[in-house]
Amino acid sequence: MLGLDISSTAVKLLELSQHSGRSGVRYRVESYAVEPLPPSAVVEKNIADVEAVGETIRKTIKRSGTRAKHAAVAISGSAVITKIISLPATMSECEIEIQIEIEADEHLPHPIEEVNIDFQILGPSEKSHEMVDVLLVASRSENVDTRIDALDLAGLICEVVDVEAYAMERACGRIADQWPNGGEDLAVAVADIGATTTTLDVLYGNRVIYTREQNFGGRQLTGEIQRRYGLSMEEVGMAKRQGHLPDNYIPDVLEPFREAMVQQVNRSIQFFYSASNHNVVDLIVLAGGCASVAGIDDLVQERLGIETMIANPLANMSVGPRVQPKAISNDAPAAMMIACGLALRSFA
Repeated sequence: MLGLDISSTAVKLLELSQHSGRSGVRYRVESYAVEPLPPSAVVEKNIADVEAVGETIRKTIKRSGTRAKHAAVAISGSAVITKIISLPATMSECEIEIQIEIEADEHLPHPIEEVNIDFQILGPSEKSHEMVDVLLVASRSENVDTRIDALDLAGLICEVVDVEAYAMERACGRIADQWPNGGEDLAVAVADIGATTTTLDVLYGNRVIYTREQNFGGRQLTGEIQRRYGLSMEEVGMAKRQGHLPDNYIPDVLEPFREAMVQQVNRSIQFFYSASNHNVVDLIVLAGGCASVAGIDDLVQERLGIETMIANPLANMSVGPRVQPKAISNDAPAAMMIACGLALRSFA
């Protein structure tokens, strides 16, 4: 099953295979591609032009060379309502499903016929050993339907519609062995800084306990380069890749943006402190396209005094014959976290 991350600026495709050996389970990247989206095709993570997104997905599939026909996509946290409810442990799954619909009808701001809902039994409740905690997840049906329609236009079958935070959590499971104590008993802040949005997911015990999105991303750097040097967006992309920007670019443009990134990460963490019972973050993990900004991990660690690292969910994965290792390393593996988390649904 393909992992398809439909962001505000690009479609990212990842296909994984799983192999078991003496050293345990190993993964291999079988297909991979990134294709830019037309401007305004996706606005604030909502699909505004289904046909344009479908065409971009089709191009991504062609570029990747995959023959897979099933895919998993995700909805952003801001488009999802989650609620944990406690129900009697003696209930059957069928009874829980009926109760979930009743709960959803009572707690959701939209009519039940206008939403897609699902649930996951989390386990015994801390309130009572006779109860179980159940996670209710709901989103307006249009958020689901537009993604299904876009995949359908590209010739794919939408197998799973996930939530970005849970895809991120799953991808973090691939890199948690790089964290102190494997992430257990630690508050880990994953700051995914993309083109237009910064998403902070905080994991505790390797489970997402907090998510917040804010409008900040790499487009602000691109816009400043365009304004200062009179370049088009395509010319900016080429200049950044080839390193052909003026001598004053680093001190006058890049450094202020790096400082703004640090401030954004710090602000997001302060919001987490004010909204939770936690007052310490043990580790910061930087993800998204902006994580490839040179030295940003060292700067965040220096300014905030918290150990910081760059996410790379593809580390220790081998690559198949359709994948060029240099291309995948040049395309910021940190930006593939959600696509990786979705592709891992193949083996759930």
